Amino acid sequence: MIGPLDLSARIDEALAVQAVAFGLGADEVAVRRQIVLRHMTCTGARALGATTPDGRLVGFVYGMPNDRTHWWSTVVEPYLRARGHDDWLDNSFVITELHVHPRHQNRGIGRALITTITDSATEPRSILSAIDTDSPARGLYRSLGYEDLARQVLFPSAPMPYAVMGAPLPLRRRGRAHGNRR
Repeated sequence: MIGPLDLSARIDEALAVQAVAFGLGADEVAVRRQIVLRHMTCTGARALGATTPDGRLVGFVYGMPNDRTHWWSTVVEPYLRARGHDDWLDNSFVITELHVHPRHQNRGIGRALITTITDSATEPRSILSAIDTDSPARGLYRSLGYEDLARQVLFPSAPMPYAVMGAPLPLRRRGRAHGNRR
């Protein structure tokens, strides 16, 4: 079941999913806990969760209208500017985190989470960052219409480079022309 998520109230459950899906240790989870709680106070921030019939959280997504003054934007802006894409930081809904527990992946949960949260965005496009490897996550984003805006983006203390990706909204649905609804 995909629906609204009070991420601040269910932060520990969400971060447990993220820790397993993303391979995070306890110290990094503690840092991310503070970041997520701070993000949820931003104007326009919202979250969705994927739950089992018994209410267990198995996936989540959250995002917000992008703000050039936020840390993420200040890191990616020079990379985007160098490629002529820094305008993507304006009028965009940023997917801040999207994670599905590995036991529940490949069932369309990630696709449902990201398309549902962006369907309610008033911005004309969406941006996100993902580890810059050929991964199932990047394949999902590409299938939805996201394209690389910058690659080899280095975040402080991140062990691997990231790609910044962007897509016009609404996101493309599988097997349909861009912009068509299911």
